[in-house]
Amino acid sequence: MLALNSLIGSGWLFGSGSAAKIAGPAAIISWILGAVIIIAIAINYIELGTMFPESGGMSRYAQYSHGPLLGFIAAWANWISLVTLVPMEAVAAVQYMSTWPWSWANWTKHFMAKGDITTAGLGIVLFFMIIFTLINFWSIRIMTRFTNLISVFKILLPTLTIITLLMSGFHPSNFGHNLHEFMPYGSRAIFEATSISGIIMSYDAFQTVINMGGELENPRKNIVRGVLISMLITAVIYILLQVTFIGAVEPQILAKTGWHGVDFTSPFADLALLLGLNWLVVLLYLDAFVSPFGTGVAFVATASRALAAMTYTKHLPKWLGKLNRTYLTPRYAMIFDLALAMILISVFRNWNLLATVIATATLIAYLTGPVTVAALRRLAPELKRPFAPNYMNWLAPLAFVLTSLAIYWSMWPTTIEVILVIVLGLPVYLYYEFKLQEGQMKKHIYQAMWLLVYLIFLSAISYVGSTGFGGQDWIQYPWDFVLIIVVSLVFYYWGVRSASVDQLKQDSENSR
Repeated sequence: MLALNSLIGSGWLFGSGSAAKIAGPAAIISWILGAVIIIAIAINYIELGTMFPESGGMSRYAQYSHGPLLGFIAAWANWISLVTLVPMEAVAAVQYMSTWPWSWANWTKHFMAKGDITTAGLGIVLFFMIIFTLINFWSIRIMTRFTNLISVFKILLPTLTIITLLMSGFHPSNFGHNLHEFMPYGSRAIFEATSISGIIMSYDAFQTVINMGGELENPRKNIVRGVLISMLITAVIYILLQVTFIGAVEPQILAKTGWHGVDFTSPFADLALLLGLNWLVVLLYLDAFVSPFGTGVAFVATASRALAAMTYTKHLPKWLGKLNRTYLTPRYAMIFDLALAMILISVFRNWNLLATVIATATLIAYLTGPVTVAALRRLAPELKRPFAPNYMNWLAPLAFVLTSLAIYWSMWPTTIEVILVIVLGLPVYLYYEFKLQEGQMKKHIYQAMWLLVYLIFLSAISYVGSTGFGGQDWIQYPWDFVLIIVVSLVFYYWGVRSASVDQLKQDSENSR
């Protein structure tokens, strides 16, 4: 329930409309592709999560295999994405509020202007973010009971929406009568939609279960169950929602504007209004609170534990990782995350922009997962692995390649902007590293060099790549994909060979 509550957030409210606008009926393939990519990545982290069931684990795994510098970069990138998710969910709720169709709700129409949150809307967003934080502030028990209740509603309403729209007005002709009509903007649009319409972001929340590993009962079994079952349920729901959306659009609208012209502010609510389903409209606007609210609450928990876990390497102030004695929650981390989230939403006031930033930052952090899994299997085969699939030998490099491609699909200049935000964390690391004076800086740089060089390569290929992904078209589609696949494998094996288990042994001794 915790995983489902995180996974089914604002993505289902906006993703189908945005993906269909970009790729037409072929957006269905985008949702399938997104699920394949994230499940491939998730399986790597399930192995790590069951080996090391600890709170904020996603912030620590890379450190075990490649030392504190790589661990810090991965944790910093992941933390940035988690903190950004909190204001994004609040923005989603306010965006749906701004389209309420009732006369008594005219006051909400001032919350949005040209797709951005206004100053008036910003006040409501900040209020929602404070509520998200307070629900987490006292205990994990309150948070999980809240999410269990919310999760039931979040599963039932998308299912009801699918059934109702399929029965009320489904047009099979919208899917086209040949490959060109099904894929009106070419195969490239499928990959574009996967990253920039919120699809990757919608599937990303599997890590909530892994980051709560230290607080779960029987984590070595329940991490596997929680991640895989929730991912499969969510994939089915999202794919069916996309099929439903495509079939529910009136053919007359498509005849006039094409899929690029289908621009609904509140996609499913707008469709329900056109079909005269007023009772469904009310439920959808209600869910526009429930889904973002549930996900926002879950990600306050995840982000605070990710930040608290980063303090264990001594490269952030210790007080950020301090737990409240009564409720065992990282309150200082929550307050710090809330302050940063308020700054972020004051600068980035657009749902789609926030979704793309989140997806890119998360994917950069995920580059370390497959490398860490393979490295630990090579250097520490004696470690207990409750979940150790035989197919990991080929799945790990495949997940690394797919992650690299998905970063590229985020498009220039988003790629370089997010990479720069991640690089901004390096001065923080260096300050504490010099303060510690452990004299192992060269070794840590060597272990992290593969990722630092790879980020430079991803920035460069994003700039010189095909125009469809924001580049200069010096390397045209699909040869840009071929180049990324080949080069990514080189960096994957470089990363695996750069590993050392010295840090893991040191941490084990410290814990004893």
